[in-house]
Amino acid sequence: MADHRTPPSLSLQASRRTALVATLGLLAWQGPVQAAKPRASAHSPAPSVWPRASQVPGGVARLSLGPAATRPVAHVDEGAGDVPVLVLGDAIEWTAIVGIPLAAQAGAAGIVVRGSATEGDAARKVPYTIAPKKYREQRLSVAPRTVDLSAEDNARFEREREHQRQVTAAFSTPLPKPADLRMHVPVPGPRSSSFGLRRVFNGQSRNPHSGMDIAAAKGTAIVAPLPGRVIDTGEYFFSGGTVWLDHGGGLLTVYAHLSAIDAKVGDQLQTGDRLGAVGATGRVTGPHLHWGVMLNRTMVDPALFLPV
Repeated sequence: MADHRTPPSLSLQASRRTALVATLGLLAWQGPVQAAKPRASAHSPAPSVWPRASQVPGGVARLSLGPAATRPVAHVDEGAGDVPVLVLGDAIEWTAIVGIPLAAQAGAAGIVVRGSATEGDAARKVPYTIAPKKYREQRLSVAPRTVDLSAEDNARFEREREHQRQVTAAFSTPLPKPADLRMHVPVPGPRSSSFGLRRVFNGQSRNPHSGMDIAAAKGTAIVAPLPGRVIDTGEYFFSGGTVWLDHGGGLLTVYAHLSAIDAKVGDQLQTGDRLGAVGATGRVTGPHLHWGVMLNRTMVDPALFLPV
């Protein structure tokens, strides 16, 4: 019978290779965090799962926070009221997903990070740079009463704005799964108006467009683009029939101008569950869905969350 035992010299070589690999692995772990490349793990999402990074007003910044045993706690930089930031990942690599306001100026920006909610780590600033972006202008003709508000309509708008401010302050747990950050389109149809357009209603300049408009026939079903809990429904002056979903960690979505609302506050929806129907309520020029995405109380471009 042939002898299949490993010769001593080969065994020694294999042992040396094993020791070398282990040593290199230890050195890689102890090296500078900035020089380390992101490592995949059972909990870290593949790069294609994240929303596309776009460090412009109305965009999203993806900031590496490096490794840590517990999830770091992050807030937008000073002056914004300590608004919490969504942080996802695992002990190998944490990532902050930061919404950039449409009104942000080009230049230096940053977030403030602590090791965790319970640790006494000193705060550190994680900087990033906002690049300039010029959005196109859109001129629309709408009912005059929705541009030049009466005293009664203005009082209603102020009440609704304060209510919406409370709704959009939500920062709940559990946090979204990284795989759910890549959203599904909530209704089929062509994009009739893009995010960020500088809007002129009846010749008067108003706030830029804070969402994506999708043209569809009245009554077309609108579905949840990812799992979320219904945190508000109502009929509002500008947005008409409206539904807000909370996806956790300050990630919210809103659906406006609905002809029907098929969900109630507290409902837990899964991807593809119906929440309402396309309509032409509120300030509109015709039937469509206005779909908005919010991060850290900032409206951002929904297109960054859709597959390319």
